[in-house]
Amino acid sequence: MTAETVTSRPAADVRPPLSPAAARHLATVERIAYGAAGLTAAIGPATDLWQLHAAALGTGAGVLCRLWTRAREDDAARLLTASYKALPVLGLSTAYGAGLVVQGTCWWEVAVSVAVALGSAVAVPLTRSRGVRRAAENLPAEVAAQQLPDEEDYGPGYLGDLARHWAAAPASGSTRLAHLRQYRPDAPDFEAVILAPPGEAVPGSLDARAVAAIFDVPEGAVQLAPVPGHGPGRIAVQVAPAEFLARKDRGAPADDLAALWEARVSSPRGIAPGVQLVGHRFEAGRIVLRAEAPDNELLHLPRLQLARALGVEDPELLMVETDGMAQAVITIYADHPLLTVREATPDDLRMGKDGRVAIGLRHDGRPARWPLYDPELGALTDLLVGAPGSGKSVTLLTLVAAERISGVVSVVADAQDGMSLPEAEGRVFHFGAGQAESAATLAAFSAVASYRQQESAARGWGSFVLGKPWRLAILTMDEINRMIAEDAGTPKPFRKWVAGMLGAGQITWRKVGMGVRIAGQSIHLEDLGDSEKIRANAKQGTTWLGRVNSSMTRSMASDMTTGTVEITPVPKYFGVSGAAELEAAWSGKEAPTGPTTAGTAWMIQSGQPYMSRVWRAVKERRTYPGLIGLMESAPLVDFTPEEAAVFREAYDEALTIALALLDGWDGKGAIPGAADEEHQEPTGGTAAAAPSRVPAPPASARTLRDDVLDALAAGPLRTREIRQAVGVGTEGGPASGSVDNTLSKLAEAGLVARVGHGVWARTDQPDPS
Repeated sequence: MTAETVTSRPAADVRPPLSPAAARHLATVERIAYGAAGLTAAIGPATDLWQLHAAALGTGAGVLCRLWTRAREDDAARLLTASYKALPVLGLSTAYGAGLVVQGTCWWEVAVSVAVALGSAVAVPLTRSRGVRRAAENLPAEVAAQQLPDEEDYGPGYLGDLARHWAAAPASGSTRLAHLRQYRPDAPDFEAVILAPPGEAVPGSLDARAVAAIFDVPEGAVQLAPVPGHGPGRIAVQVAPAEFLARKDRGAPADDLAALWEARVSSPRGIAPGVQLVGHRFEAGRIVLRAEAPDNELLHLPRLQLARALGVEDPELLMVETDGMAQAVITIYADHPLLTVREATPDDLRMGKDGRVAIGLRHDGRPARWPLYDPELGALTDLLVGAPGSGKSVTLLTLVAAERISGVVSVVADAQDGMSLPEAEGRVFHFGAGQAESAATLAAFSAVASYRQQESAARGWGSFVLGKPWRLAILTMDEINRMIAEDAGTPKPFRKWVAGMLGAGQITWRKVGMGVRIAGQSIHLEDLGDSEKIRANAKQGTTWLGRVNSSMTRSMASDMTTGTVEITPVPKYFGVSGAAELEAAWSGKEAPTGPTTAGTAWMIQSGQPYMSRVWRAVKERRTYPGLIGLMESAPLVDFTPEEAAVFREAYDEALTIALALLDGWDGKGAIPGAADEEHQEPTGGTAAAAPSRVPAPPASARTLRDDVLDALAAGPLRTREIRQAVGVGTEGGPASGSVDNTLSKLAEAGLVARVGHGVWARTDQPDPS
């Protein structure tokens, strides 16, 4: 843009309007004055105070002369303002004079005075006179033509129209639009210079937004810049709506995006130095970026830092997916893409040749695929973690429906007394409710796996083949934390029994077509028996990480992912970002809530996480009729008769063990109450003749204390004899000092006592003397 020296016309001498507080105070004083003047005009004429009469009539005459002076000036604005302010004085003075002329006191004298005072109090002309004067300066040309330049001053044609439009806009104030230049005759784009009155600066309110409003163009089409060699009294402006639209059509925002990425992401001081933006595309409601790490380096894109760098206030609107090495796809959404999902159909939940079903939607609209079975690996291990209300139960029920539709044997155990998955009861092969029944269900499932392994070995069968001769079977164990967590309140032998069965199953179940799905509000892999094997198998299956606390999110992310993508906790509501919470804290208002994120989770497969949401399920009368309908849309799937017999026999036996362990049995000796149990005899020759396949409860680990007491069971012994009896001096045996310390602690507990010099005996035995 260019700028020339232009002489601007002087600004009108208009005082600024009062502030709201000052206007209120002045209006109050003015109304009190009108009240007093009205009272004086009503009662003054009836008095004999000639001084009062002279003051009232003289004031009116003086105001009338002043008004006559204003009328003779060539200034319509001043005349209008003066007339507005003179009305109360002239009205009250006239009422006072009429009262003096008329003999006596009439009712209309009081009424007129009061009416004028009330009207003046409502109008408060002295307070509002500045606003009236300001409005007069902006009247159309036909009312205040002398305040506007002549028509020819603006010039003809399009540029003259622009200057006239600017002068007529209230937002432009006393500034002028000069030195206009149109770029092309066929386009509306132009440049100009905004000129302030001499000695004044262009108001700060005239920013790009205000200029865009004056000319009704997009804000991005306006650019402002200082005029080289001049001060703030003139600002160069460019208004180019046609060029702005052309830039959008050409994808010109990519230039800005590339510059932003270079400055905040890939630069040496960025959040991912060296990571280059190698591709992008703009789509409806989202921007998709592709990034690549430098040669010989692994990609690391911290999601929260990336959102901060790219100016995304809600990190849930930014998704990152990687190949685990060097490539990444970043998607930035205008609105959360998983806000609404539809209900599932039988076709969604029917297993394909690759063993997968569509369990919901990924953030980019693709189906979220869940493998029930891997043709190469066999059955799988899945982990699901989610707090109450996270959608874990709906996800499990959707998977159980998919199993039934796909011809998979479903076995379900709900340690929460059947309250977590009540829809599954009666619609799967077996449903175990409660801690004891869940443990017995696990033991019976393990027994069927042992039967399959035995039969496969006897017939020389290799890897498992679907339906030849056995169906794929999947055990769903919900609320597992109620059974194996240390704070669950269950006895340690029971926890070790359950964890031991889960750990052992990781070795053989996959090979015989028996999968397991472990779910809970919080799962620590160290509690699940062979944690390394479970971790490895779960990486081949699916980990579903719903809304849990931050520490649980970090734990599962470190266990199950490759670490190239930052997994952040799933919020409780859509659209409620940390920025919204912070703004609420600052303003003292309650933070807003949005739609619940139930069913939204990170799905981790082969170490790679992505955001997804399970198909919608509508709850009616505390149940999900849609999911029940999906389950009942296909026939119930059973084990073979031989497998069913093994399962039932093992379940009855294991239920007795589970109840005994929960009742305090330590796993040693006979099972309490087992002799009173009546077990149904299994059917089928092979199954009937086979020994018990129920995994035995682990024997309690022996301690040195137990060994010492057992050594003294036969009678008193010397210290050296006790040491020899417990294996001191043998490979792996205890040290002599450990034996001495154990004897001292047993003596303090009153379990042993010295009966001679260096001789010890149990206190529950008679004195040998």
